[in-house]
Amino acid sequence: MLEIGDLAAWLPKEAIELYQANGFKELYPPQAEAVERGLLEAKNMLLSTPTASGKTLLAELAMLSTALKGKRSLYIVPLRALAAEKYDSFKKFKALGVGVGISTGDFDKKDEGLGKNQIIIATSEKADSLMRNGASWIKDLQVLVVDEIHLLDSANRGPTLEMIITKLRKLNPKMQIVGLSATVANSREVADWLNAELISSEWRPIKLREGVICRDKMVFPDGDSPMRKDRDEALALVKDTLEKKAQVLIFENSRRNSEATAIKLSRELTIDYEEDLKALSEAILATGDSETCRRLAQCVSRGVAFHHAGLLHEQRSLVEKGFREGKVKVISSTPTLAAGLNLPARRVLIRSYKRYESGMGMAPISVMEYRQMAGRAGRPGLDPYGESFLIAKNDSELKDVMERYVFGSPEEIWSKLAAENALRTHILATITAGFASNISELKSFISETFYAQQQDSWHMDVTLERVVAFLGENGMIKDDKEALVPTRLGSLVSKLYIDPLSAVIMLETLKDKSRPSEIALLHLVTMTPDMELLYVNASDNWIEDFIDEHQGEINPEENFDWLLKQAKTTALLREWIGEAKEEYISEVFRVGPGDIRRVAEAAEWLMHSLAELSKHLELGVTYSAGQLAERIHYGAGPDLLTLLNLKGVGRVRARKLYQAGYTSVPKLKAANPSDIGNILGPKVAEKILAQLSIGIDNS
Repeated sequence: MLEIGDLAAWLPKEAIELYQANGFKELYPPQAEAVERGLLEAKNMLLSTPTASGKTLLAELAMLSTALKGKRSLYIVPLRALAAEKYDSFKKFKALGVGVGISTGDFDKKDEGLGKNQIIIATSEKADSLMRNGASWIKDLQVLVVDEIHLLDSANRGPTLEMIITKLRKLNPKMQIVGLSATVANSREVADWLNAELISSEWRPIKLREGVICRDKMVFPDGDSPMRKDRDEALALVKDTLEKKAQVLIFENSRRNSEATAIKLSRELTIDYEEDLKALSEAILATGDSETCRRLAQCVSRGVAFHHAGLLHEQRSLVEKGFREGKVKVISSTPTLAAGLNLPARRVLIRSYKRYESGMGMAPISVMEYRQMAGRAGRPGLDPYGESFLIAKNDSELKDVMERYVFGSPEEIWSKLAAENALRTHILATITAGFASNISELKSFISETFYAQQQDSWHMDVTLERVVAFLGENGMIKDDKEALVPTRLGSLVSKLYIDPLSAVIMLETLKDKSRPSEIALLHLVTMTPDMELLYVNASDNWIEDFIDEHQGEINPEENFDWLLKQAKTTALLREWIGEAKEEYISEVFRVGPGDIRRVAEAAEWLMHSLAELSKHLELGVTYSAGQLAERIHYGAGPDLLTLLNLKGVGRVRARKLYQAGYTSVPKLKAANPSDIGNILGPKVAEKILAQLSIGIDNS
C-alpha cells in the first residue's frame, strides 16, 4: 500500500497536505503501480483502467511535480464541457502558486498569454490550432496528458488527436506523455507507439455488478434477483433505487427517447427537497424561452432531468451540478454523458444497446461504449457497490447481450488518419508548420504516426500524393524544385482551421459572383464540408419553396439532397440573425436550443474565414462577410451591433433598448439611468451602465 504521504520524495509538503485536505489518504493499486514504474520520474505511461479507477489523479501528479519546478504541461480533452470540468478541478493548484489556464475558443488565435500558466487545458482541436498559429510556449512542454486517448479510433476526432501527439513529440523529444484510456483490446500497441509503460488493470475502488433485466428479474453472472412488479421495468428500477436513497443514470439511444423517459418518470415519482428543486428549475427557466427549456425545468422540479446535445451548455451544466449535489435523482441521457464527465450514480440502466447508424439502420453499440456507460455505476466513497443493467425482452436476447457485453472484450482501436478528408487539412498544416518541406520528409513524418504503427505507411502513399496534388492545384502549396512550400493562401487556410476544400468551394463560388446577397453568403458557408447540416424530415416540404423563392441567390449545387439540407440550414441562420425567438426556430426546424447555437457557432467561424479569405484575395465581400459573422455570433440585425458589444446586453435586451430610442452607446451614456432600469430592470441596468461609468438610483 502506498500512501499520499509517501510521495514526499517527489512533491513538497504543501502539495501533500493539499491532497490530504481533499480526502486523499492512499493510492489505489493501479495508481501505486504507476508511481512505482516511474510516473513521477518522467516515464511515458499509458493508463488503461476502468472508469473511477483514479487515472486523473495520476495525470495531476505528473503535471504538478513538473509545475512545481516551473515547467509546463498540456492536458488535452475531447470536449469543451470536459475541459471546463478539469479546469475547475485543477484550480486547487493555484494555492501552491501553480498557474492553470484553459483554451477552447477561437481557432485563429495564438493565445500566447496561456504560456504564463504551468498547467494548460485545451480541446484537441484547440491544441491543433495553437500549433498552426505558432504559439511559442508549445515548444517547451514537459508533460502531455491525453485524456480519452482511445478516441484515436474516432473518425471525427481521431486524426486530429493522432497528428497532435505526433507533432508534439517531434517538437519536444524529451516530453513525458501520459495517456488515459478506457480498457481497449490493443492497449499494448498504443503503448508501444508512445514508447510508454502500460498500466492495464480491471481494478475498481468499488465493486461493479453487471447484469441484464429480463422478465421482472435482475440477472447477474452469479445469480438472479427478483424485481418489484411495475408497469415498466425502468420505472421499477428507479423506484427501487430511490428507496435505497441512491441515484440512477438512464442511457437512451435518442434525444426523443431521453426526454420521453424523463417526462414519464417525473410524472410517476415523488421526490423530496422541493425548495432546492424549485430553485434549480427556475435557474434552468432563466436560460432560455424554448419549449425544450420548459420541459426540462418541469422535469427538474420533480427531481428528474434529461441531458443531450440539443440543450444549451448552461442547461447541461445546471443538470450536472444538480445531480452532483444530490438534488436531481435521475438523469435520462443520450450516450454523450458517458464521454468522460464525472457523474457517477449507484445504478446505470442502458435502455437500448442499439443505435441508428447512417447507412446501417439500428446497429449494436460497441463493447467499449457499453463499458463507458456501465462504468458510471458506483460512487467511490458514497456507494457500497455499483450496478449496471441492460434490458432484454426474452431469454434468447438475454443470452446474446450477456455474452456480447457483460462477458465481452472491448474492441481494438484503429487509426483513421488515412481518410482523404482528414489528410487534406492535416497535410497542409504539417507543411505550413515546417514539419515537412518535401515529399520524402512528409512520408518520414507519417511514419511516426499511430497509423504507421499499425500498417505499412506506404499504404497511404497514393492518398498522400493525391492530397499534395490537390493542394498544389488549388494554390495552397507550390512544388519548388521538389520542395513543398506553403503559399500565403495555404498558410492562411491552415491558420483559419478550415478544410482546404472549404476554402476552394468558397473561392470557386465567389469567382463568378458580384455583390452576393445575404442569403448567398449564408448558403455558401453551408456548402462547405466543415458545416454540420440539419437533417431534412419528410414534413419539411417548405424547403423547396424556400429554394424557389431565393432561386437567384442560392448557389449552384448538383446534389439535390445536399441542396435541401443546405437550404434548411441557411433558412435557420436567416431566422437566427433576423432575431426570431429560439422557441419558434426550435419548433419550425425541429431542433433543440443547443443545435441552434452549434449551427450558429460553425457558421460564424466559416463566415469569419470567408471574410479573411476575401481580405487576402480581394474578393469584395470582406465587409459584408465580417458583419454577417458578427450578426451570427449575436443572432441579431446589423442595427444592434454597437449595443451588443456591451457585456450583458444580449439580442433581446439590445432590441428593447433600440426600440426605446437608445440606438448607440453615446445615447445610452446620455440616458437617465432610472429610465434604463425601467426597460431592463434595475440590477441588469446597473451592471450594463457600470461599463459606461454611470451609476443608477435604486430608490
